[in-house]
Amino acid sequence: MGLYDIFNISGSGMAAQSVRLNTTASNIANADSVASSTEQTYKARHPVFEAVLNGVSANGQMNQAQAGVRINGIVESQAAAVARYQPDNPIADEKGYVYAPNINMVEEMANMISASRSYQSNVQVANMTKHLLTKTLSLGQ
Repeated sequence: MGLYDIFNISGSGMAAQSVRLNTTASNIANADSVASSTEQTYKARHPVFEAVLNGVSANGQMNQAQAGVRINGIVESQAAAVARYQPDNPIADEKGYVYAPNINMVEEMANMISASRSYQSNVQVANMTKHLLTKTLSLGQ
């Protein structure tokens, strides 16, 4: 693995954190939405990441390694919807309830901050690698 591979690794990390930021933003945007049944209620979404390291031989030496982060998918939360008694709401069911997603805003904000800082760290890794490559190339001058 060379210095150029670091760009691929940090790039995959930035792409993964970008998906995390988008799903968190979607969760926050839909936190106050309501529906007339639990089946129609918005369910929070969370990405599932996987660390990737291919090309490692039996003795631990890397052969043409591909490393980084892969997004395995986006899963929906299984948390139960919150029933709110609002008989004046036009979409209320026959009992007068509307259903809101069970989204913890504190947890979502913490996810947003964490994803933002992880993205920033990957940008710093890419910038430092660029700086090291530039310094290495200038050694011959």
